[in-house]
Formats: sequence, C-alpha cells, structure tokens
Amino acid sequence: MRKLSTLVFVSLIAGLPAAVNAHDVTAKSDPKVPAAFDITRATATTDGRLATFTMEVTGKAGSQKPKKVGKLQGSKVDAYVWPTRLDPSAAGFAKGSGILALAITAHPDFDDTPLYDENGDGDPNNDGAGWHSHWVVLVEDKACGGGLKVRDISPGQDILPATAPGLPIALDSPGMSPILKGKTVKITVPVLGAESINFDAVAAKLQVHAEGRSPLLCVTGTYKVASGNLSLPGVIMKKNK
Repeated sequence: MRKLSTLVFVSLIAGLPAAVNAHDVTAKSDPKVPAAFDITRATATTDGRLATFTMEVTGKAGSQKPKKVGKLQGSKVDAYVWPTRLDPSAAGFAKGSGILALAITAHPDFDDTPLYDENGDGDPNNDGAGWHSHWVVLVEDKACGGGLKVRDISPGQDILPATAPGLPIALDSPGMSPILKGKTVKITVPVLGAESINFDAVAAKLQVHAEGRSPLLCVTGTYKVASGNLSLPGVIMKKNK
C-alpha cells in the first residue's frame, strides 16, 4: 500500500503548485488493483455554487465493500476520495486545519450519518454499509499505515460544520447522495470558490482504532492514487452552460 510522504503532505498544506496542470486526472489500468477501485479518470466541474466530482474505474463502481467485524472498534472503511486544495473552512471546518477531501465511503459496522435514512427503512442509524458522502479533514500521522488520518478533534471546542455527526474527528455528514452506476462514481456538492482549485482522486482503505483511541480513523493504505504521487494535478473547471 502507498504511504503519503511527509514531503507530499507539506506541499499539499502549503498549497505549492501541482506537478502537472491538467484539467482531468488520468491513469492507466492496473490489473493488480481491484477493478472496483482501479481509477482510470477523474474530473471536477463547478457552476460557482455547486461542484460535481466524478471518478471512473475499470470495474463496477461500489461493488466491493469492507467485511463486517461486528463492532466500531477495529472496523474498516472503503472510500473513493477527492483530496483538494480547498481550505477546510470552505466546508465549515477550522481554517488551515489540514487537507479538505470529499469522500464517498462504506462501512458496515457503524453509521455516521444520523440525520439521514439512506436505505429508507425508517431507522436513520443503520445505514453505514451503503455508500454515502462526507467532507473530511486529513492530517499527517506517522502512527497510521497510510501516513494520514482524519483529524482528531474535541466536539464542542473545535470548529465543525452544523451537520457533523458528533464523532471526535473532523468529519461532516451533509447528506449529499452519491451516484455509483456502471464504472462511474459521481457526486454534486454545494461549495463556493471551487473554480481553478486543484484535486486528485484516491481509492483508500481506512480503519477505526482497535481500542477506540486516537488516532481514531487512520488511512491504512490506498488501492490506487490516480496521479500516482498525490500531486493533485486535476483542476476544477468552470462548467459550461
């Protein structure tokens, strides 16, 4: 599994120019990567109010999910992630607090979208296994296998969006519904100031701490990084009317 180097992390936080200034991010198919996470292309557009992010994979998007372990501690998460150079304050987190990323996740052992009933069964607290969306703030942590974690926070003290689910991490559950159809993963979110911002596309593995302690939610590795080195070469383009 690829680990994010300190040099790459520092360049993301500092907002240094991307290595390549392409509009889309493209990658060659890799037979060693599970087809559901074998990213070949990622795009992003905005009309100034709404931004649409897409990923294309070689297999059926969303067809692979983590196995249930039966409890929150030690549970696993699969995710399609768009790391961006948007400041975390664009999604309601503290300014300059890390890497703001949009994520579509699935995890059968816990529900972190208490405001929404994704599966429509009348219970808003049993939907974690289905694919759903989050804004997250990522920061470096050498204790995590992938070199990153979702930032640990103190609820009631750290700045969080109004729709944050109450977990002690920088995670928001605003309820935008992702679309996973055929080989495509797609989501549209409200966000201002996205035009010309750099992004990348990553298929990632995460895991909750086995004892429920910090770092609570680690990135343990990646299935694939579209750019190959997390240089964020993509550019969010103005949507043509």
